[in-house]
Amino acid sequence: MKAQQVNANKKSTGLFSLANLVLWALFAANLLFIIISYSNLPEWKFGGIIYINSFSFLIWTVVLFFAALITSYSKNYLVGFKFRRSFILNCLGFTLSVISLVMANHILLFLGCWVFMGVFMANLIGVNKDWPEAKAAASYAQKFFLLGSFCLGVGLLILSWYTKQYTVVKISEQVEDLPLFAKIGAALALILAAIIQSAIFPFQRWLMSVMTSPTPASALMHAGFVNGGGILLAFFSSLLFASNTLTILFVVGGITAVTAQFTKLLQVNVKQKLACSTIAQMGFMIMQCGLGFFNAAVAHLILHGFYKAYLFLSAGEEIKKSEPSSRLKIKIKAAEAFAVLIFGSLGAILFSLLTGKGKSADSGIILTLVVAITVGQVAYNIFKEKSLTTYQKVFYPTLMFVLGIVLYAGLYNAVTYLMHPLPLTDNPVDISWVHIVFGIVFLIGFFLMKLGAYQKYPWLYLRLINDSQPYHKTIFNSKNN
Repeated sequence: MKAQQVNANKKSTGLFSLANLVLWALFAANLLFIIISYSNLPEWKFGGIIYINSFSFLIWTVVLFFAALITSYSKNYLVGFKFRRSFILNCLGFTLSVISLVMANHILLFLGCWVFMGVFMANLIGVNKDWPEAKAAASYAQKFFLLGSFCLGVGLLILSWYTKQYTVVKISEQVEDLPLFAKIGAALALILAAIIQSAIFPFQRWLMSVMTSPTPASALMHAGFVNGGGILLAFFSSLLFASNTLTILFVVGGITAVTAQFTKLLQVNVKQKLACSTIAQMGFMIMQCGLGFFNAAVAHLILHGFYKAYLFLSAGEEIKKSEPSSRLKIKIKAAEAFAVLIFGSLGAILFSLLTGKGKSADSGIILTLVVAITVGQVAYNIFKEKSLTTYQKVFYPTLMFVLGIVLYAGLYNAVTYLMHPLPLTDNPVDISWVHIVFGIVFLIGFFLMKLGAYQKYPWLYLRLINDSQPYHKTIFNSKNN
């Protein structure tokens, strides 16, 4: 028995090494090709089935990097794990599904890739087949993934039926000519598919219920799988404009971003905190789509992928470092508030100068405002750090917002260029009363959260706790183990 186990471990180690080598080689080759051919990236079409363009190369580079990084980490992390071989095969299957999705042109291939993404991710969630809670989590998540695939299939069927076309490119070119009910119906179906996969409210519970997955699988899920919603919306941006459904994305994304940030403050488990953080970031991404900035959403999901992969892969180290502490008192002084306002404003101005957003009376103003809030939040986190001197509290925010905005603006402009084959990916919309009212509500909710005012309302605490509870069969029960 031991000999068989040793032999299985050797085979899985060899498979890991080969897969890791191939993934890193493909990533390096793809990145080098983008750098060399950046100004003249080719477009290849194969019989209406496949369409490879600069956006395909962009997503391939990101996905291959994360897959290579996670397999490198898993090679040692999963040593001795009984289902190690199953993990790497499903990881490769998921990676291939995403790679195929972004070059799929025929709607059947596109839908098939979307379905397989969910299948492989569910397998990764429940890879430990000896653990009842893991099996329950995989089954629970798979129901959501299948629901999302069904919605996508309905949307594609409506579009294909009324356009008499079977490719994503041709359908996107003819959405303006569709009957209004067909445009709205297809758009709502695609929106549902996107927000289910991205764990947007009210479908966030599946992400809170998959904590049984191994850390590398969680990293791949949070850095890659949930981002699929933004990619889907980018592919069908012309439909969302034609159906006037962008406002739905803006509102739903905003509600998710605020509530998930609230919920994150109530969690005591590291993975649960990271899950809430992911849901909040997906909310911001969907908001950006709702503003007409699908390029900003893709830039956001790329940065979020890097950030969340790092957090998950270093979660164990953070647990070792953590120690019980007294209850955090949230209080901001007048001087700190003024400094946050200054740094946030300067960050917004610099972002506007580098990208050209926020200079016109359109949704670019809201995008710039989100940047200002982000810069202000970073500055506040630095100001409240007691270990820093006064000089450091002035110098570090300056360095962070200048360097951060420059790098973000550079990525934003690069993504905008690489997404040019897709229609309407950088098309700000006119500001409406919905944007203004909800923007005010969003800001009020954000500051209530940051200032800790929610602690005075027990009913709100209970509601947030209940909304963030995982499916009961996925909670560890010692009686079953």
